[in-house]
Amino acid sequence: MCSTQSRHAEPGSIGAEELNGRLSTTRSEIGLAGLLLGAGISHFAATRFYRPLVPPFLGDPERVVYVSGLAELGIGAALIPSSTRRPAGYLAAALFVAIFPGNLYHAWSWRHLSTTRRVATVARLPLQAGLVWWALHIARAAKPVRVLS
Repeated sequence: MCSTQSRHAEPGSIGAEELNGRLSTTRSEIGLAGLLLGAGISHFAATRFYRPLVPPFLGDPERVVYVSGLAELGIGAALIPSSTRRPAGYLAAALFVAIFPGNLYHAWSWRHLSTTRRVATVARLPLQAGLVWWALHIARAAKPVRVLS
């Protein structure tokens, strides 16, 4: 194509600059996405570890572990493209709030174990607030989702 000719993109195609904008991420977003993706994978790779952490009132522990792993994988993947980052950030915050009762149950059920294990389970409880803040920070910083009409 000659430099004097106008460039016309194919209908529905996007340019490299727009694609880069859709995928641009910060270390914070990559970090949270990586944390969620890693946690999601671990729910399938180490199901036996997670089953005892599920409070009995939630029902079948194995199903809960798989569903929460799928949620973490989906939300982690949705944090990567900028077009889904805002809702994914809010969903991540909601997920961290939703799994907090499981963390409390974990700390309670390990109350008779060694001091090291008790301290580890109790110490992670306030970290949940940090995860909620991190997810909300990403959601609020993301561009609003554009709804196609």
